[in-house]
Parts: sequence; C-alpha cells; structure tokens
Amino acid sequence: MAFQFSRRRMMQGAGGAALAQTLATLPAEAAARRWPIEEGPDTPKICLAPGDGGGPLPASLQPPAPAPGRGGRGFGGYGGFLAPTPQAEPAAPAAGAGRGGGFGGNQAASYQRIKQLGVSYLLGVGIGGSPWTVENVRRAVDTAKQYGLVAYNSMINVPASIIYGRENRSKDMEIFLASIEAAGKGGLAVAEYNFYAHRIIEGYYETVGRARAGYTAFDSDLELLVDEGGNVVQPIYRDEQGRITPETRAAFPNAKSVKVKDLPPRPNVGAWKLEQIWDNITWFLKIAVPAAEKAGVLLALHPNDPPAPISRGSQQIMGTLAGWKRLIGIVNSPVNGITYDSGVTTELGENAVEVAEYFASRKRINHAHFRNVLVEKPYEKYQEVFVDNGQADMFNVMRALVKNKYTGTIYPEHPRALDHDRDRVGPGGRVGGYPGGGGYTGIAYSVAYTRAMMQAALASL
Repeated sequence: MAFQFSRRRMMQGAGGAALAQTLATLPAEAAARRWPIEEGPDTPKICLAPGDGGGPLPASLQPPAPAPGRGGRGFGGYGGFLAPTPQAEPAAPAAGAGRGGGFGGNQAASYQRIKQLGVSYLLGVGIGGSPWTVENVRRAVDTAKQYGLVAYNSMINVPASIIYGRENRSKDMEIFLASIEAAGKGGLAVAEYNFYAHRIIEGYYETVGRARAGYTAFDSDLELLVDEGGNVVQPIYRDEQGRITPETRAAFPNAKSVKVKDLPPRPNVGAWKLEQIWDNITWFLKIAVPAAEKAGVLLALHPNDPPAPISRGSQQIMGTLAGWKRLIGIVNSPVNGITYDSGVTTELGENAVEVAEYFASRKRINHAHFRNVLVEKPYEKYQEVFVDNGQADMFNVMRALVKNKYTGTIYPEHPRALDHDRDRVGPGGRVGGYPGGGGYTGIAYSVAYTRAMMQAALASL
C-alpha cells in the first residue's frame, strides 16, 4: 500500500515526537502523576477568609419563580432540576469574621460556598477576646472542622505600645504571649501580624480595568481633600482618570487639597524613623519567637502594603526587600517568617519569582498571598489587576513555592470587582471593601486560576 503523505500526518508526527521528547525530560515522578492533581501533605493549600463565601442574593434581585406549566421554548424541555431549598434567615455576622467583610449570610452558607470552590483551609478566622483563650481558639477550629474546613491562620493584633516602644509594652507583651500560647493549645498553626507605624490606605482609589471591571490603584501623588484635623473627607468620588469630581469639591468647600505623600503625621502616632521601629520589632521578636516555638505556632509578618516610602511622616520597615531580609535575620528560626506577597513584591519593583525562591528556600514563608499588579513607578504608583494580567510571572512564582516544598497556605486575595458581584448589591450599589475590590465571583475566578497554576507547577516538577 502506498504511503499517502499529508500535512495532517506530518503535524501529528511532529506533535507526537515533541510530546515524547517532553515526557522524556520530565522527572519520572511528574510524568507518572495521576490526575486530578489535588492538595496533600506535600503541597501548598489554597485558603480563603470566612467572609469570602459571600452572601445570598438580596430579595429585591431574586429571580421570579417559574410559572407552572411553562413550556421548554421549543426544545422539548429540560429533564428536571433539584427542588429549590428554602433560604435560611441570615444570621448576624460572626465577631471578627475575617478579611472577607463578614459572612453576609449565615455561616453554614458561607462555608459551603468556600467548599464548593474546592477550598478546605481558612485564614482570618474570628477568635475574639484579648488575650485569646484556648476555649476561643478551639471553638473557631472546631467550628471550621464541623464544616469540613481547617482553621489554619488568624490575624493577631500587636499592641501599639509594642510598635511604638511605649512604657507599658512589657505588660501588653504578656497579653500577646498568652494569645500565642492559646493558639498553640487550641490548634491554630499560624499567627499573622502587622507592624505598621502607619498604613497609608489613603492612597487607594478605584480605577476601571478590562471591560470596566474594578481595579484598585495606589498613587503617592494622588490629590486628597482633608478637613482641619488632617482627616480625609468621605466620600471622595473620582472620574475614570482619577480626578476628584466637581460635585465632591462642592460638597466639601472648606476642605484643603493635599497629596497622599504630604499627609501630616497623626497626633497620637507621630513621625518615626526606620531604626526606631527596627529597635522596637527586635525587642518584640526576641521575646515572641521563643514563645511561639514553644507553642508550636508560626509567625508571619505581612509586608507593608502599600509600600510607600513615607506613610504620614513615618518610614516603613517592611516597605523594601532589604527590610524583609533583615527581619528574618533578627531571630534565626523558621518561626520568624513572613507572609510572602507576589503583589507587594512587584509593587517594590522586585522580581516576584526570585523573591519567592529566596524566602521559600530558607523556609521563611509562613503564609503566602497570590495576586498581581501593574506598576508604573515602584513603591509609589501601581494598579492591582486580575491575577492573570499583571507583571508578575504567576506560574513561576507558584513553581518556586512548590519546588522548595512549601506546604503552607496560599491566599488568592484582592479579587477584582466584577459586574456579577455589583449586581448582587442592587442598582448603583458597591461591593464592600477597599475601592475596586470585588466579591465572591472575583474570588471564584482567582481561586480557579490559582489552582490551575498549582496543578501545572506540581505537574512540571
């Protein structure tokens, strides 16, 4: 039989050869990996905050009930649906419900929505009380377990007296240490914390992204309107170029125009130099890390976000990569780690992959945030965008984590504001949270992308 050459046969042959060559170069373990690739003891774990589960559609926006006897529009009709479940009355948001902005509905519904995304780990679980008690920690852990979830991480407050080195810091440190001890005994793995002299959220504003989705922008040169006490007036509305609307100016005729970078220090905070805050966190870590080691709890310090060089007159210790590296050298312990954030890393003008490699290889990432940005000027001007269209190489960020055996949690945070979420809060409504931030639909998008990156990274190694 004569051989019939065709372009299709040629491409099939070339494709098969390329695939065979690719498989030959993969480690045997990766080539033999079975799908679906799922989270396990040796992989990272995607996590969400309790409030990320969203809430039910408002009654005013519920779709009408189907009319009895209605036909199938000429296609014969569908074979059947599940019977509708009566909507439970929304419960009051749980105290300290986490960074998702409260449950917005009952806890069971929120947790179910999280589980539907294939997520089993929680951060920002509400514990309540100061100091934390074993009973309160265990209640949060057991409640999550009841819904098939793992309460892994909670944000812990560092008293202002410790951050600013005030006279009563030793007494307040005892409260912090009691909370860490309770976290360990109650079954919480990670305590995440901040150490801001001031967090300059005044520079955040909403911008328009692809197909008019909401992005979150930051600009040190952004014009603000402030009152006599230096407080930013609320609300400030802007046009799509970021300019304050005439209506907003008319509403605050006595307000003064000030740029974000020129905002004055807060009277109760003052202006702080880097070495002053470094001295204070050094004192803190030398006491906190041994206590956390004993309790079996990892500490994760979140970088300054936004990482503006000056925040109301104060310099920021975690606003540079050099600061992150300095922090982990103060006390040489895996307990003394950071929350690695691919978005903040890029905001600094750093390579997110290289920075992930640096800290993951040293076992100093105790929690991770997975998001993307477009930077116009490092530190000072950028936009938080969809996780798939920023400057950070998100696949190789994930690959660096996986390659270095990172098995902690990854939070696909800062979802974009999509119309589907905006529609759920009624005409003209806004999704809760920071400007341009989204809700459950945006979370679902980010979780799906993050899982794809994780599966691809695990398959590649």
